[in-house]
Amino acid sequence: MTASTVSGSSIGSVTYVETDKDYFKKRQLKRTAGAFGLWAIGIAAVVSGDFSGWNGGIAQAGWGGMLVAALVVYLMYVLMLNSISEMASAMPHTGGAYSFARAAMGPWGGFFTGLAETVEYVMTAATIVYFSSAYADAILSDLTGYSLDDHGLRWIWWLGLYVIFVVVNWLGAETSFRFAEVVSIAALAIVALFGIGAFVTGKADFSTLLNITPTDGNSAFLPFGPGAIFYAMPFAMWLFLGIEQLPLAAEEVREPEKNIPKSSRLCIFTLGLSALIIVFLNPAVVGSEALAGSDEPLLDGYRAILPGNLAAVLSAFALIGLLASIQGIMFAYGRNLYSLSRAGYYPAFLSLTGKKKTPYWGLIVGAIIGFAALFIIAYGGSGDGSVVLNIAVWGAVLAYLLQMVSYVLLKRNMPDIKRPFTSRFGVPGAVIAGLLAFCIFVAVLLNPDYRLAVYTMVAIYILATIFFAVYGRKHLVLSPEEEFAASGGKAEYKTED
Repeated sequence: MTASTVSGSSIGSVTYVETDKDYFKKRQLKRTAGAFGLWAIGIAAVVSGDFSGWNGGIAQAGWGGMLVAALVVYLMYVLMLNSISEMASAMPHTGGAYSFARAAMGPWGGFFTGLAETVEYVMTAATIVYFSSAYADAILSDLTGYSLDDHGLRWIWWLGLYVIFVVVNWLGAETSFRFAEVVSIAALAIVALFGIGAFVTGKADFSTLLNITPTDGNSAFLPFGPGAIFYAMPFAMWLFLGIEQLPLAAEEVREPEKNIPKSSRLCIFTLGLSALIIVFLNPAVVGSEALAGSDEPLLDGYRAILPGNLAAVLSAFALIGLLASIQGIMFAYGRNLYSLSRAGYYPAFLSLTGKKKTPYWGLIVGAIIGFAALFIIAYGGSGDGSVVLNIAVWGAVLAYLLQMVSYVLLKRNMPDIKRPFTSRFGVPGAVIAGLLAFCIFVAVLLNPDYRLAVYTMVAIYILATIFFAVYGRKHLVLSPEEEFAASGGKAEYKTED
């Protein structure tokens, strides 16, 4: 790792401090993956959206509203990923969104964007842990008649899942990528098997897609009116949320300037197909009304097409999709915390990597925060997994909006930096994606069901801003991301000796 150190040097509103000679040696990552491994980690992070969470959009807007929301959200991700891929090819930094925003909007912009991604990934991991525990507990109940949740002990599932996947991610990037390859393929196979089973058994009844009774003056397609589409968009995001994490693996993948754009395009295509299967067939088998409030919609789908215990056994394999996403998204928050910590925005210990070349403290602290959030929300009587989901979504769309602003600014302010990949949609595509992200941001803000998510995000940003203003901005480190940004894109980016 190479980066300059500057003692007491102020640039704008921030100060860079001198580091000891071993600072970056203690914070090294290892290149282990190619395009396939990167595709797999992207799929792993997202595929849980096919298994749980997305169906909350049906509860908010009916099946028709959810379908429209999913199509709009898919468009947003296609446009956004092209913009992100262009920035990642120019800045193959492990900082990802923080790195882009730092180069475009300065330290404060980098901090706010990086923080948004921290919230997104830590709370996304917590949400997936929540839904995984629901699946696991339902399967246990089906097979044995015993439920931890019925005894107020679901937290045992949460603790166990966090411990297991902190260890998996701690074992090294190579292990993480190989694990992702196996579970991603398995999870996609489970989705495909469900789709085939829905037709082979004759259980798919498309008339049940519109079986929610419409409110006065509304249609069966949009039972709660067209305005409810906006409330469904955060849940539609759950089918794709996390795919934008690929730039965070830039220092652990070979030829990132080429492989990140390639893997991003393949990921969004793959996830589009799997989402199509789930959105059409899962409610067709179960019925939209019955599916709307389920914590384990795919398990309900398997129950509908298979007899009793066989459904439970097969659905145990469906749990693989959720477990894949825990691993994938923990990989993401670990690298997000690593990059921000290495640059001094967060406490420095979070970027220590040790012999395994993995940010072990970042993984542990992210797990503690996620577990605490689940415990407080679930046992404090304040809500359920949907609240945590919407905290994650709000963090995500804020990060998306700031990244699209960064893209536009970088095109204007750094037109000459090398861009191995160029978005075919250019600035107009980024603007459209940013506007759609803003719409979802407002939708979460206005939905009274998730006001707790809004209050939580506001509190996080107030406290974090105070910390950065008082301490963080005076103790930054000239990491590779910071050096590149401070030089106006002129410094050569190096991550290896």
